[in-house]
Amino acid sequence: MDKNSTYELSNGVKIPVVGFGTWQTPDGDVAEKSVIAALQAGYRHIDTAAIYGNEESVGKGIKNSGVAREEIFVTTKLWNDSHGYEQAKSALATSLKKLGLAYVDLYLIHWPNPVEIRKVWEESNQAAWKYMEEALQQGLVKAIGVSNFHGRHIDSLLKTAKVAPHANQIYLSPSDTQDEIVAYNKQHNILTQAYSPLGTGTLLDLPELKAIAAKHNKSVAQVLIRWSLQQGVNPLPKSVTESRIIENFNVFDFELDNDDNTAIAKLKGTGKVAANPDEVGW
Repeated sequence: MDKNSTYELSNGVKIPVVGFGTWQTPDGDVAEKSVIAALQAGYRHIDTAAIYGNEESVGKGIKNSGVAREEIFVTTKLWNDSHGYEQAKSALATSLKKLGLAYVDLYLIHWPNPVEIRKVWEESNQAAWKYMEEALQQGLVKAIGVSNFHGRHIDSLLKTAKVAPHANQIYLSPSDTQDEIVAYNKQHNILTQAYSPLGTGTLLDLPELKAIAAKHNKSVAQVLIRWSLQQGVNPLPKSVTESRIIENFNVFDFELDNDDNTAIAKLKGTGKVAANPDEVGW
């Protein structure tokens, strides 16, 4: 595995093994410059979302990076206020306009069960997915998927779907390995993506991880990203600091051994854990 390595989605689309996350990255120069820095560092996979409020600046970063559009894998997501056929159609059009792109490589339903539609979440998801399947046929998206979905939510979607999700982006780190969802994804040939693979920073000071990092002459962040890769997961680390952006991509010249993995396996619950999507307040 190296910086040019990819995973292959179930429809044959290839996705770079490490992505660059932009959650909580402020709109404007910060988002634009961080995307440029990431692409110049070698990333070819950029992840954003409508709710992040930075699609326009992410799009500018892509345009001004000097890297050809066809070399970049771009993901964005459908927010909770747009579940439904017409709403999803409008939302994707808005995202494409803000990004300044003719298509995105991956389009995800961001949450399965938003609080505003909790009584009708199944049919709302199914209607949104119907449009996303059409957008796939039209070439507006190259792949479609979900985020924060559990198996029960995907099962509901599959009742009416013609195309199964290609990816499921979830919170995943050594603190919460979400084994049941990961196993479901593997069983259904769905790529598991890991947002916040650094545990939103809650794992960076753990002495166990510092020891592993010192052993390999790497940072704790690099250890966590490498751990995701060795799980067969697609990590999406985020930073707005150029040195860390570069560092987070430099994870292809070492490998965690059995002792490392045994120590990391004991870290469950030591940092942030995933929210239950059926109980969140948004």
